[in-house]
Amino acid sequence: MEEVIKVATLENEIEAKLLASLLKERGIPHFVGTYHDPVYDGIFQTQKGWGFVSAPVSYKDEILEILVDIRKGSNTPIVEID
Repeated sequence: MEEVIKVATLENEIEAKLLASLLKERGIPHFVGTYHDPVYDGIFQTQKGWGFVSAPVSYKDEILEILVDIRKGSNTPIVEID
């Protein structure tokens, strides 16, 4: 089984839903998670971003390319997670 890594930080729910939809359409295995914690009223989202996308390491570059395309009009930089 291939290693699953956090690929990138997502800035908002709209970006997360769009990315998840495109990844599903292309058959790319992934998990979109949020940093929202109701106990702390979402404080971690202001520090870390809205959430993250995780996937097998072999899909990292393809996912980052899709995220770049999504962000082209918004001038939002890509934040990779090593």
